[in-house]
Amino acid sequence: MKYAIMSQKDLNKLLETEKEKYSEYLNMNLKYDMTRGKPSVKQLALSDDMMSDRYVGNYKASNGLDCRNYGILEGIPEIRSLFGEIFGVAPEQVIAGGNSSLNIMYDLISAFLLLGTAKDSTPWVKQGEIKFICPVPGYDRHFAITERLGIKMINVNINDDGPDMDVIEELVKNDASIKGMWSVPKYSNPTGVVYSDEVIRRLAKMECAADDFRIIWDDAYSVHMLEGEPAKQLNLIDACKEAGNPDRAIVLASTSKMTYPGAGISAVASSIDNINWFKYVFTIQTIGPNKINQLRHANYFGNYDNVVAHMKKHAEILNPKFKRVIQIFEEELSEADILKWSNPKGGYFISIDTVYNCASEVVAMAKKCGVLFTEAGSTFPYRKDPENKNIRIAPSMPPIEELEVAIRVLCVCVKICSIEKLLDK
Repeated sequence: MKYAIMSQKDLNKLLETEKEKYSEYLNMNLKYDMTRGKPSVKQLALSDDMMSDRYVGNYKASNGLDCRNYGILEGIPEIRSLFGEIFGVAPEQVIAGGNSSLNIMYDLISAFLLLGTAKDSTPWVKQGEIKFICPVPGYDRHFAITERLGIKMINVNINDDGPDMDVIEELVKNDASIKGMWSVPKYSNPTGVVYSDEVIRRLAKMECAADDFRIIWDDAYSVHMLEGEPAKQLNLIDACKEAGNPDRAIVLASTSKMTYPGAGISAVASSIDNINWFKYVFTIQTIGPNKINQLRHANYFGNYDNVVAHMKKHAEILNPKFKRVIQIFEEELSEADILKWSNPKGGYFISIDTVYNCASEVVAMAKKCGVLFTEAGSTFPYRKDPENKNIRIAPSMPPIEELEVAIRVLCVCVKICSIEKLLDK
């Protein structure tokens, strides 16, 4: 029965039952950490063969360069070609770096602030207040970058097909201080939304008051489907070029959740003009990336089809965990009508919405039981969820037996907080 139509007597009786369950969990000394989307040990082991010496051979890249030495700021040719396949662009439109695409994002936005977005452009810091559009709920580390760099963030709700384009188009058309937009376009963090082709076309062609507006397209989950094949999606770089805005798109990805998060390869793709500018920006920072690791990854994967085949092995491990979380939600909460949850087809997260103003209390209660979830509010700029409803669930790391207990704890916390909220009415 829906909690909202239950009598106070029945609600109080149910509350007593759920509090008894909660007390049992308090006494279990649980220690489960689901705060971040980390690959499990089984997932990491899928790439262990890559550490074989045969994947570095004589340390020579395809152009003859000794990967043990300095050089090749933009990355070795074969890793640029591999990421070119992943991004759907020519290798010349790719720069491959170290293990962190987040690092590239931070560096580029810092450079845009201090140096501008191109050779003859005005640095953002000389243009007054700078703003970024932030689809919400979204990725907390994106928001941390813009907050740290003093960029004002504007919330825009994300729909089933991507961010609300009616709102975005109106904002960027009339405000030249809006210089950029964060995006996780495929299996979005945390909702799992896949941006539709129509949304992508509108982003590419929309009229912007700022001629140096940039879309930071964090394609972190490009091949991270949970079953079947990766979702098909219009190429933003091509769409922007076709719309006459070739420099608008900055697309990033990494192998962090393909191989090893601490020892992967990141890359950025864009127009040739942008790539040349990025080289200018990066050339003072480094003489070159870890080319031995790039060689190892390039030789291990070889091509895009092999990447997808590898990610299907990840999916075999991840999919049962995601399904189990959804099953428990349905068992525990479907009739109560006190929780909404996403049912993603890929990525690393499930997004849930509690009843109004309950998320922070749910997370705090679970923490007392030893079950850690991402801090409530983290999926919004400045860690402020206006309705205090959204919580990000990361099912990937724990074994499924621990995951089941953690989600049961979460459900009890949701029930208690929801009932108490109803009884306060």
